[in-house]
Amino acid sequence: MERRELGQIGESLAATYLAGCGWDIVDRNVRYREGEIDIVAARGGILAFVEVKTRRSVAFGSPAEAVTWRKQRRIRSLASRYLAEHHPRAHAIRFDVVDIARDRGGFLVTHLEGAF
Repeated sequence: MERRELGQIGESLAATYLAGCGWDIVDRNVRYREGEIDIVAARGGILAFVEVKTRRSVAFGSPAEAVTWRKQRRIRSLASRYLAEHHPRAHAIRFDVVDIARDRGGFLVTHLEGAF
């Protein structure tokens, strides 16, 4: 399985998981020149910017460990731009990570709420 395909599968699994937990998927794959927001989701007055990280295994650490401080800073900047364009009056925002790893022929999904 190619890296890009694995990432797309991970993002679809994350969106399905979040929807199953009562989140409304507001947007997916929002692209700006500086980067991409994987998922924007809303629930109970909270707008969450969700970074999805998928790995073939956890042998070299959890997928969430790949969300470095630089990546966090970029996501915050992209979120500010998104808010200005789409939700200028959003009151509560949060940054989550959905960590997806292959596990015995399937996938293990972990939702880290308020990850950064």
